[in-house]
Amino acid sequence: MFGKEISTFNESDEDYPIMLRLQTDQRYDLESLKNMLITFRDQSDGKTKQVPISALATVKYTSSLGSVRRVDLDRVVTLYSNLAEGGNANEIIASLEKLIAANISLKDGYKVSFTGEQEEQAKSMAFLKTALMIAVFSIFLIIVTQFNSVSAPIIILLSVLFSFIGVFLGIAVFGDKFVVIMTMIGIISLAGVVVNNAIVLMDFAQLTRDRMKMEKGLSMKARLNRQDITTSIVEAGKTRLRPVLLTAITTVLGLIPLAVGINIDFGGLITRLQPNFYIGGDNVVFWGALSWTVIYGLTFATFLTLVIVPVMILLFDRAGNKLANKFE
Repeated sequence: MFGKEISTFNESDEDYPIMLRLQTDQRYDLESLKNMLITFRDQSDGKTKQVPISALATVKYTSSLGSVRRVDLDRVVTLYSNLAEGGNANEIIASLEKLIAANISLKDGYKVSFTGEQEEQAKSMAFLKTALMIAVFSIFLIIVTQFNSVSAPIIILLSVLFSFIGVFLGIAVFGDKFVVIMTMIGIISLAGVVVNNAIVLMDFAQLTRDRMKMEKGLSMKARLNRQDITTSIVEAGKTRLRPVLLTAITTVLGLIPLAVGINIDFGGLITRLQPNFYIGGDNVVFWGALSWTVIYGLTFATFLTLVIVPVMILLFDRAGNKLANKFE
């Protein structure tokens, strides 16, 4: 049936096996296979004898696997299907996992796993989670170095957390799909954008407090009273309100064309006065998830940053004053 390698043929530095096997009309003819002779040596008289396969075996028609497939030396059986139009693969996988857990009892040595696109998606998700943690940790170290304080990076990273809440809230409210790759890339990039607003507020609040200390003739390590701390925070909020809002608004407005897929042919507009303007297209399917992620997160985090960050600064300063008074 499958033949036996008896030699090799070399051509252009490539070796090709030469297989000896029955002709096609004999390989697929049952009677020819049954009449094939098996050669053996008889142990009683030492003579070489031959008998047909039909003398030792019977033919039975049945169904069987055409081949045995292995992955990492383990036998596997693969079930697959196409996804219906409008279907969500993640939702279907979740429902299948519940059905398998409730209705299938696997013996030892057997397991059910989802591979293919779902396996690659899980790997991508794990990688992007690691990248996000590294990005947040790097931001933390940089802020600690710049502000020489532990409370400052905690307050700033809280704004990053608020942006994540805004992303998931926006996806839930508007019914968007969570695209693993592009949504996670948007979340990672969002972590670097959102911290700017909090840094602007904190930096100016610290600058205002330093000026107040200089005006009162205090050292930089001295602590202000509660009224002065509140005044410095309010002043920072009023002064930096416009830059924070402008940064967020320009970023959001700049991403809207990419989010909705605005397409303009500038070459045709200049040469033929035909811009071929349209909205949508294939690009919005790829870039839309990333753009809306940044828009949702930045919008939500900007308004919360203007409220939460000043409050957190005030609470940390009050807590620091209480600890300082306690240990004096």
